[in-house]
Amino acid sequence: MTETRSGALQDPWEMALEQFQRAAQHVPLKRGIREFLAYPKRELTVNFPVKMDDGSVRIFTGYRVHHSTVLGPSKGGIRYHPAVTLGEVRALAMWMTWKCAIAGLPYGGAKGGVVCDPKSLSAGELERLTRRYATEISVLIGPESDIPAPDVGTNAQVMAWIMDTYSMHRGYSVPAVVTGKPVSVGGSVGREEATGLGCAIVAREALRLAGLSLAGARVAVQGFGNVGSVAAAALHRMGAVIVAASDSRGGVYHDRGLDPQALVEHKRATGTVAGFPGARPLTAQEVLEVPCDVLVPAALEGQITRENAARVAARVVVEGANGPTTPEADDLLRARGVLVVPDVVANAGGVVVSYFEWVQDLQAFFWSEEEVRERLERLLARSVHEVWRVSQERGVDLRTAALVRAIERVAEAVHTRGIYP
Repeated sequence: MTETRSGALQDPWEMALEQFQRAAQHVPLKRGIREFLAYPKRELTVNFPVKMDDGSVRIFTGYRVHHSTVLGPSKGGIRYHPAVTLGEVRALAMWMTWKCAIAGLPYGGAKGGVVCDPKSLSAGELERLTRRYATEISVLIGPESDIPAPDVGTNAQVMAWIMDTYSMHRGYSVPAVVTGKPVSVGGSVGREEATGLGCAIVAREALRLAGLSLAGARVAVQGFGNVGSVAAAALHRMGAVIVAASDSRGGVYHDRGLDPQALVEHKRATGTVAGFPGARPLTAQEVLEVPCDVLVPAALEGQITRENAARVAARVVVEGANGPTTPEADDLLRARGVLVVPDVVANAGGVVVSYFEWVQDLQAFFWSEEEVRERLERLLARSVHEVWRVSQERGVDLRTAALVRAIERVAEAVHTRGIYP
């Protein structure tokens, strides 16, 4: 949830809808088509029982939302988090539609989630929850209809359980029903680190177009998890200096730079980046305000708001998370000349390599890691340059340019397909 001017919490869905409406003003759309593109195609809410280790039964609530299927089957992750809401899942599904359209993938957007704290569940409880949730949403998912992937709180093992559950119902193995699986059961090499690596590639290309260099650039990363840690390591290899990082339990800062690999090892040993030897402690919010060249918010949505946007001291914000910047904060950052590289471009590496995995599964023919990375880099670089071109031609910020490009592509497909019946 994010704050509005009144201080009340703003639903992520309202935020996503506002972003869409702002961008749609730049695209000539009939009113009916505009409304069709704005709202989800279908929504499923499920309440299901799970047997716990102590023999008790708990009821969990889960969601699966399809925002669009105009460009192809819907695609989107599944998150396990205590704060999951239907509004959040709607927003994430919409962002996935735009993300896929910008990257030129033959997908519409979807998203799913279960209201739970995966860290409090045993491995057995997590597996039983996953298999029951997969069964409940099996009316929607399928290799040609809706393909889930990992998100916050889920991982390759969760995807393997979903794939196995779906396959048991069908009577044969269906690896293409999910992406982000272990390589041993049809996953793609390079998928696990794709979002973070893609974020670094997009940052490099955006800085280059803005006339800035990544070499020697000072970088702060909020959310040193699956995305943030990989992005930090990749940016470090590209010559950047990681000066700050945080996770849900705290943050650290060092003026001369942090070693991302040492930070990963410290977190693996202690469960957090907090307390890293030789670094100054910070809160997760303070990391957003560290003086730096590039800020990578890679945690959850609604981190940069009207309340703290004026204190963001970065020259460039590269959104590793989905929806980390509210529309009001966008306006404030733009007024100060801060370049914001939006989530629908910056963190698209995950869905791009998910697409590669899906293609490989359907063909039963797999690529090398070098091939995956080369294709990822080429596709993301093209997306950044296309969005930059639209931004320059239309005189709009990068988020608006990205959404304009996405809306145009989806609208063109709507017109080409026609309105059934």
